[in-house]
Amino acid sequence: MNKYILGQSGLIAIAFFFTSIAWKSPTKVQDYSKTITVVSADSVYNKHVDGLYQAAHLKEAGLSEPTFEKALTGFYNLKKAGRLSQKSILTIVDFDQLSTKKRLYIIDLDKKEILLNTWVAHGQRSGSDEAINFSNRNDSYTSSLGFYVTGEVYRGAHGKSLKLDGMDDGFNDNARMRSIVVHGAAYVSPGTINALGRLGRSQGCPAVAPELADQVINTIEHKTVLFINKSKESYTSKYLDETLAASFALENTGD
Repeated sequence: MNKYILGQSGLIAIAFFFTSIAWKSPTKVQDYSKTITVVSADSVYNKHVDGLYQAAHLKEAGLSEPTFEKALTGFYNLKKAGRLSQKSILTIVDFDQLSTKKRLYIIDLDKKEILLNTWVAHGQRSGSDEAINFSNRNDSYTSSLGFYVTGEVYRGAHGKSLKLDGMDDGFNDNARMRSIVVHGAAYVSPGTINALGRLGRSQGCPAVAPELADQVINTIEHKTVLFINKSKESYTSKYLDETLAASFALENTGD
C-alpha cells in the first residue's frame, strides 16, 4: 500500500514538473513591420511647384506662390493639350500688384530663373493704379484675365507687336477680335509713375516699355503661355486642373 502511494505521488510530481516547464508567461510580441507612408501625386506636385518657386527666387521678386502655382498648372495643362511649343517659357502678369510695381515676370522653367521682371500696363477702364475691372467685351478698354498663348509677330502702330490667343471661354477668348497684343508704349516708364503716381494705361493690352518690347516679344513668341492674374476675381479655367497638371509634370519633368 505504501509503495502504491509513493508511486502515485511520484507520478503527480513528474507531471507537475513537465507542466511547469511547458507553460510560459505571456510575452509582448514586438511588431517589426514598417510604417508605409503613401505619398500622393498632389503632395509631390506641391513639392515640385515649391521647388521651382524657391529656385527661381520668385518670392524675392514679389510674386506670390499661389499665383505662380496657378500659372504653372495652366502651363502644364496647355502643354498636355498640345497648345504650346517646346519652349519652357512662362510669362505671368500679376494684377494683384499695383501698376507701380514690376509685375510682369518671364520665367524659364528649365533653367529655373527669371529672365525679365518689369512693368506692364493694364486697361484704361480696369482701374487707376490697381486693376480691379475686367472684361472680355470689344471696346471695353479693360484687361482680360486668364491664359493666353502667344501668336504671330507683326509691325503695327506701336512697332513690333505680338498677337495673343485667349484660351478661356468667356474671359479672354475675344482677344483676337479686340486686338489684345503685347506691344511697347511710352507711358510704361518710371517717368510716368513719377508724374502720375501710377503707370500709364492701355486699351486692354499688356503693354511694356518700348525699350524692352523687342526683348519681351523675342523671348515669349512662338506659342508660349502668358497668364494674367487677379486673385480676388471669380475667374475659373479648365486649365487650372491640378490633377491633370500633376500627372503631366511628374511624367515629364523627372521630379
